[in-house]
Order: sequence, then C-alpha cells, then structure tokens
Amino acid sequence: MTDTSSIGAINNGYETDHELSIPETEQFKELPPIGSTEKAPKPSYWDNNPKVKRIVKISLYVFLHLVVVGYFSYATYHYHDITNYECTWSGSTNPLCGINFCSGYGMLVLLLGFIYLGLFYFYVFKDTVGRSLYRNYLSPISKKWHSFTRTRIVSFASIALLLVLLGIFVFFETRDDRQKLLSLVAPCFFILCGYVFSTKRAAIQWRVVITGITAQFLLGIICIRWEVGRKIFECLGNKVATFLGYGTDGALFVFGDFLVDNDVFAFAILPVIFFFSFFISILYYLGAMQWVVIKLGWILQSLLGTTVCESVTAAANIFLGMSESPLLIRPYINKLTKSEIHSIMVSGFATVSGTVLAAYLSFGASAAHLITSSVMAAPATLAISKLYMPETEESQTTSESIELEKSQDSSILDAASSGASNAVPIVLGIIANIVAFVAFVAFLNGLVSWLGYLIGVDDIDFEWIFSKLFIPLVWAMGVPKDDCDIIAKVVATKTIINEFVAYERLGQYIESGQITARSAGIATFAICGFANPSSLGILIGSLSAMAPHRRSTITSVAFRAFIVGSIVCFVSASFAGILLQEDDERTNYNVIMQKLGRRNATKF
Repeated sequence: MTDTSSIGAINNGYETDHELSIPETEQFKELPPIGSTEKAPKPSYWDNNPKVKRIVKISLYVFLHLVVVGYFSYATYHYHDITNYECTWSGSTNPLCGINFCSGYGMLVLLLGFIYLGLFYFYVFKDTVGRSLYRNYLSPISKKWHSFTRTRIVSFASIALLLVLLGIFVFFETRDDRQKLLSLVAPCFFILCGYVFSTKRAAIQWRVVITGITAQFLLGIICIRWEVGRKIFECLGNKVATFLGYGTDGALFVFGDFLVDNDVFAFAILPVIFFFSFFISILYYLGAMQWVVIKLGWILQSLLGTTVCESVTAAANIFLGMSESPLLIRPYINKLTKSEIHSIMVSGFATVSGTVLAAYLSFGASAAHLITSSVMAAPATLAISKLYMPETEESQTTSESIELEKSQDSSILDAASSGASNAVPIVLGIIANIVAFVAFVAFLNGLVSWLGYLIGVDDIDFEWIFSKLFIPLVWAMGVPKDDCDIIAKVVATKTIINEFVAYERLGQYIESGQITARSAGIATFAICGFANPSSLGILIGSLSAMAPHRRSTITSVAFRAFIVGSIVCFVSASFAGILLQEDDERTNYNVIMQKLGRRNATKF
C-alpha cells in the first residue's frame, strides 16, 4: 500500500463533533525529478485576489438559495391552487392532492427541511453551541452513564428488564395466532449453538450479543410492524425500485427491445448493475458514501462496543457488496484480529449489495423487505459473530487513527466512468457463477435421479434430498407447515447455488399461488444474503488480495463466517415471521405483481 493510496478521510466520526475531514496532503505531493528545470505554475487570478474569490463564492451561494426559495414558493402556490380547485372535485386522482410525504409537495417539504436543518447544524449550531454543549454537559453525562451501566448489577437488571418488555410485546403480538411463537425456536437454537460451538466461551461478551440481537428485533418492529416505519420503508423501497428502473433505459438503447422486453436475464436484469455502480462511484468520489458509512459505524460502535473497523464494515454492507465494503478499511486489514476478520466476512455473507437489488426486484421480491433485511443485519452480524468467535486479542485500530480509503479518481467524470467499468467483472462473475453452479446442480440432479432409477425410485434428485434438510429449519423460522417443503427448496437453492436463482424460483411460487404471502415474506428475509459457495471463494480471494499476509487467517475463518452469515439471515427471517401480517403481505405482493405485469395468486 503506497502512501498516496492510503490518504483518506480521517475517521473523526467517533470524535466529539463526529465530523469527517481530510488530512493535509502537502507532504504527499509528488516532487519534481532532480535537475528538472520545470517552473512552478503561476498563481491564478483567484489566488492573487482572495477577496474577489470569497465575494464570488458567497454570491453563488446566495443565488443558489434564492433559486431554491423561489422554486419552493412557486411549488407552494401551485399546491395551494390545486388544493383549492381541482382537489375539491369528487373523484380527483391528482397525486398532489393532500400532503403526500412519499411523493409530491410533502416530500419536497421533507427534503428541504432535512437539508436546511443539516446546514443549520453544521454551519451555525455546532460551532456556536454544539461543541461547548458536548464538552461541558453531554460528554461528562455520557461518561458517567457509561460507567454506571457497565456495572454488573445494572447490566443484569437492564437485560432482565429488556427481556421482560420483549416478552410482553411478543405475547400481545401473537395473541391472535400462537403459531407465530414457533418463530422463536430458530433464534434460541442458534444462540445455543453459538455458545456450544464458540471458539472461547469464557470470552463471550453477552452484553454485545444481547444488545445486537435486541437491536435487530427492534429494527424489525420499526420497519415491519410500526405503521409509520413500514410506510417509510415502503416509500424508500419504491423510490429505490424507481431509481434502479432507469437503468432499463440504458439496456434498451444498447441491447434493443426484444432482449429487454422478453426479460432475458443477462440483458434485461444485470445491466442495471452498471448504472448503480456508476452512481455509487460518484458518491464515493464526493465523499458522501464515506460520510454516511462513518456515521452509521459510529452508531454501531457506540451501541455495541465493537471495534472501529468491523463497525464501519458492517455499516458499509448495508449499501455495498462483500468485496467493496472492505476496501474502505484496506490499509488496516493486516492489523485486524482474527475475530475482526471473521466479523467482516460475516457482514459480507449476511447482506446483499445495492447493485443487485434490481435483479431481485424483477423476480417479485419486496424492495422494502430487502432494505429492511440489510438494515436488521447490521447489528446482528456484529453480535452473532462475536458469539461464535469472541474477541480474544487487543485491537490495533482505534477511532483516532483510522482513515477511510479515498477515491483514487481524478474527477467526477473519471469516477463515473470507472464505476461503470468496475461493474463489468461483477456482471461477468454473476453470469459465470450462475451458469457453472446451475449446470453443476443439474449434473448432481441427473446423477441422483439415475441412482434412484436403478433401484426403482422415481421423482427424486439432489435438490429434493438437500431441501429436506432445511424443512426443520424453515419450520423453526415460523413458516406454516403446508409451505415448509417449498420454502425449504428455496433456501436450499440459495445455499447450494445463489440468491439470484432462489429469488427467481420464489417469484414463480408467488405468481403461481403455491405459498402464502407471509411465507414469501419470511423466505425473502431468509435468502437475503451472499452466503453461497461462489461468494465464499470470491470473498476469500478479494480479502487475500488486499492483505496477502493474512491469507491463512482469512481461509481459516471463512467457512465459519459463511455459516454464521447464513444464521444472521435466518434469525432476521424468524423475527420477520413474528411481525409479518398475512393481509399486509398479500396487499404488498399484489402491488408488486401488478407493477411487474403479472398476476399474483398467493394463497388466501
């Protein structure tokens, strides 16, 4: 790793003001060759006239704000005009009628409100009041609270109270359908297995484990059961689906109507990955992605007490893929402990990348469920990974020393171009792995079918045998008995092939009405992760390339991380089994299938 490539944004997100900043780069500037007669560049007009530069800069800012205020004023006038005239007619279907916070005038109010509140905080409140408020009041209170809650008696009392409150909630949540209590079997079983198969039971920090799993369940309540939270994530999911849908225009231009309109997978679905990678690369160049990740990582570290690198990577995996998120901490992978490497790999296996969401949505998956699953997995990956492989070493990275990788692109156009180009190996890798693993499973099916034929047993193949192993698991996640066989096949497909094929088959079962809507929702959570054989090889290869000296450690924890990553998805699915409602899920999938131009016939 060269000095130049390691220059990044200092992780001051864990400091008092939680501000992302860039270190001075003067010492890293390239020196001219010895004996060179190259003259220093002449200072520009702006360098010679800093006051003029400042005036022009302020004038541009004022002009921009005036444009925003003018636009908002006219939008308000237009909204008021429509509300007083067109919306008073009976049967009006204008989406601008009423305050619609997911689209229309209400969303504009929210966006501008968040933007100007952020500007007020960073440019006014933080410098004038925030720093002194934190230093004189919040920081001392936080330290005292931290010391108080870390005492043994208070910790036990807090955990007991938390478990009692969760028990009360689950009791009332399942009062109309006690069968939902079966969804608690899987989490309890996996926690027990974690204790039994832990690498060092005495080192398990139960506060981290319980806090992380509780946070996972609370996020599920907010995103699935709480009506406001559910509407927010439904809105977010719809916006993501709409945004990714614009990638289809590029695919139509390049590949034509025939291949795209007939949903040929390689030409209609996968090209959206180019568009999303293009967009993420721009955000990465601007520093927006690092800023979001550092804030979420700070939240996870403060909540769970995990180390910086694993917290940042867990947060990054909500948006990025298992190979991209470790790039943020690439200079420090050589310094990570064995438990930290295990945790980072678990985070990769337990989530999916935003680049592939469009493919899952095209098969009929719920965008809200996919986003919710990734959010729920963030604290759970840290908690469950620390259960199966507790920390036994001292971390060599701290919040004061870590720097996030900075984009190496020279301009925003360079970032956009490289982002689209970087998606090429991703797309080719997906195609290659699907072709190879589907063919290999077909070979195994043929072999098992032939062996069965020789003894007079028909209608049996490898997938049928393997899926039977997952029936107890999906039953323990709360899937109704009548749907266990089909959902087990879906989970088995994801485990031995990948989640692309699993979501494609799940969509077929939803469309044909062979499973209930709630079972489809549970399955969506259960297979929302990269834990499959091909991803195992990809993650080992990518991490080994970033830290060649740690290859032996990476390979030694890889399979355990693969299993634990799958467990995180199964625990999320179990909590979803408690919280999902059949009527809500049926409505959700009806809307999805209508958008896809299909007929949803999920069982009533």
